[in-house]
Amino acid sequence: MDTPKVQLPGPGTPVAQNGANSNSNEVEMTESHDAESTNQIEETQAEDNTMPDVQAETEPEAPAPVQKTAGFNFLNFLTSPIVEIAIGEDDNQTILTAHQTLLIESPLLSRFVDKFEASGPRRIALPAENAEAFGCFLQFQYTHDYTETKPSTPAGSSEVATATTDNTGEELLRHARVYTLAEKLGMPALKSLAHKKIHSVNSTPSGELAYARYVYTNTSDHDTMIRKPIASYWAARSHTLRHGIEEEWKKICLDIPEFSFDVLTIVLNKKEKASANAEAEGTPRGRVAKRMRSEK
Repeated sequence: MDTPKVQLPGPGTPVAQNGANSNSNEVEMTESHDAESTNQIEETQAEDNTMPDVQAETEPEAPAPVQKTAGFNFLNFLTSPIVEIAIGEDDNQTILTAHQTLLIESPLLSRFVDKFEASGPRRIALPAENAEAFGCFLQFQYTHDYTETKPSTPAGSSEVATATTDNTGEELLRHARVYTLAEKLGMPALKSLAHKKIHSVNSTPSGELAYARYVYTNTSDHDTMIRKPIASYWAARSHTLRHGIEEEWKKICLDIPEFSFDVLTIVLNKKEKASANAEAEGTPRGRVAKRMRSEK
């Protein structure tokens, strides 16, 4: 197999090297993974008639710097073996290649590399993963960033496309796939970067709903870092946005009870706080009608 040409990182980006090689030629990654434990969804409040935008609800933390092993030099990088990664299955399979040195920064992939035989092929099969998301992981490993997809502008159109406008909803899903892959691979810096990029995207109601469905289907219910802004977004806007996507809105509420519960909890918490504030200020709350009871 020919060694692929890659763009090497600059002198200031050393990379770790792994020397362990033992037992099996091909390994496969499963769907299961440990999700990070975080606090349960907290109460979120808002000003008067609206709640904070999803971009402002949870300010994503800056990506943590990638940890590298001291003493690495370019010779180590250039002599690192090339590993073949098979993403997907059958007709949908995509073959990617990368330097082993960069792959072993993922604790999960490092365990797979440790199983390679010294003289055998270096191949990892990931049948359940998304090729584009894994490509973003590799790009991040080589450059410490990954590129957003620019929305296409029809020929002859005077409209200027921007990186923050997602007319199809696919951009949010793309970052969400990188986020969930980073969780599986044990790459917190990539996970934080994907989360930050999510907060820079403006999408359509349909796109936001597709993104919400993906996140609630593919993340742990303890992962409030990504779930909480979604619930807050729909708690603040569902009363208007749902009219344009009535069937999609109804379907996600019925299909994913956790989404419905999170949104409803935020709405009720907001109403409860408003009621408590009115009572504290001595504002008349109005007469509560008694329930009619049948005569026995």
